[in-house]
Amino acid sequence: MEKHLVVLSGAGMSAESGIKTFRDADGLWEGHEVMEVASPEGWHNNRELVLDFYNQRRRHLLEVTPNKGHRILADLQNDFKMSIITQNVDDLHERAGSQNVIHLHGELLKVRSEIAPEMVLDWTTDLNSSDRNAEGHALRPDIVWFGEAVPEMERAINVVKEADFVLVIGTSLQVYPAASLMDYAPKRAVIYYIDPKPAAVAATYQQLKIIPEKASRGLEMIKEELINWGQTL
Repeated sequence: MEKHLVVLSGAGMSAESGIKTFRDADGLWEGHEVMEVASPEGWHNNRELVLDFYNQRRRHLLEVTPNKGHRILADLQNDFKMSIITQNVDDLHERAGSQNVIHLHGELLKVRSEIAPEMVLDWTTDLNSSDRNAEGHALRPDIVWFGEAVPEMERAINVVKEADFVLVIGTSLQVYPAASLMDYAPKRAVIYYIDPKPAAVAATYQQLKIIPEKASRGLEMIKEELINWGQTL
């Protein structure tokens, strides 16, 4: 039976493509306090600032490309049933060829109705305050901001519960509820944690391997081992 490999990816996964993270330094995101640009309060206080912030991020995303780590994960689809659960709002997993990606925190290349969150549109240009959908609704970035519910969380939990292998890549394990996902892995699951500055992990996992490397290098190091292990289990 094909083994199920579940990937939990965070900002470090895309950092090698040139997408900046905000937790590495002073808690600022591109010079902004995070709550100014990533909370419902920030949106209501200054929506033009928020729109400009995400417009800049969207433009930048369209200029970068997937890195070697993204491509290795896409290649692993040949050897495993694959699910990727990402905290990232970019589409680099998909552009590298990964098929089954769950975005916990929304997607930068989508926008949604302010009054009907289920009404989502693909969006690759700047979003302006005057833009409306076909129903006349005002639009906002399709991003899960701090203080908002994570709609895909239950689906993600159910995926992790089915994992034979879990790869945790490039995440500080500080953002909840996403940081709790690995706790739902079966006791028999083999867990790899790849991060240049790995967070402390409770020693409750029977098979946990920590690789203190950047995403692409860590994946290079374990790819063959992972494939071989998957074939022998």
